[in-house]
Amino acid sequence: MVRIIAFFVGLGFVGMLLFSMAVNMVAYVQDPPAATAEHEFHLKPREVDLASNGPLGHFDRQQLQRGFQVYKEVCAACHGLSLVAFRDLAALGYEEPEIKAIANQWAIEVPSVNPDTGEVTTRKAVPSDRFPSPYANDTAARAANNNALPPDLSLITKAREDGPAYVHSLLTGYRQQPAELLAKFPASKTSAGLYYNPYFANLNIAMPPPITSEGQVTYADGTKPSVEQISTDVSAFLTWTAEPKLENRHRYGLTVLIFLIFATVLGYLSYRNIWAEAKRQVAIKGPLDPEHMAKREHAKDERGIAG
Repeated sequence: MVRIIAFFVGLGFVGMLLFSMAVNMVAYVQDPPAATAEHEFHLKPREVDLASNGPLGHFDRQQLQRGFQVYKEVCAACHGLSLVAFRDLAALGYEEPEIKAIANQWAIEVPSVNPDTGEVTTRKAVPSDRFPSPYANDTAARAANNNALPPDLSLITKAREDGPAYVHSLLTGYRQQPAELLAKFPASKTSAGLYYNPYFANLNIAMPPPITSEGQVTYADGTKPSVEQISTDVSAFLTWTAEPKLENRHRYGLTVLIFLIFATVLGYLSYRNIWAEAKRQVAIKGPLDPEHMAKREHAKDERGIAG
């Protein structure tokens, strides 16, 4: 009885779901959602050519150093790297004395406590410190940025869809609102304190254009510092901050793939040389078993049964 009741309850539940789905489908067809500016004018990030792209990708150390320079001179004033320590820069090719100098000369000091008075203070960074945040807390960050909270950039290329392509496109995507957008969606006009960028989710971003002109950064290696180059370099650097072990992962993946191919070939050859010609011995069972047939014939003879 309980099972019958449970069956009808479940049947009723499924029926209500199907009815609700049908009603919503009809409503969607009869009154589809209105088009929005974000849906029509948002652009997919443009591909960016980095050495780290693809399954065999690797980091270009010289490009990473240029990207770090861009972060230091352009981005660090508003965005932190809370998951990266100064000593991690050794992976970019910096020597220990250079890392110590970078940490000591960093514009933002590390929060600390005075051991004599117990008061909150700051101190020069050392290689074991992580990059300090430019703001004491989120409230201070919002107060300094028109109530917008600058994100930490440590994992930004993993936290955003399309990763480095998104970062690169966003940095180079600032422009005037198109007349077509204003004509079709007049209420979507970019307000004061915001900037139009079709690669941002809602088209209007609070961050001013960080890279505004060629030569904003002077590269020591002589690379031409165009807006495109600067954006590409910092995208490569932020790819490294998010995946510092990317090269090891690619290397181990290739090694495992080669091993699996070798093991597959070896297994197939073993089958061909050992098992392919082996004949399986199938035991006769049931009424055709010779032992059973002999017993049956003996029993028939005892009873005088012919045939």
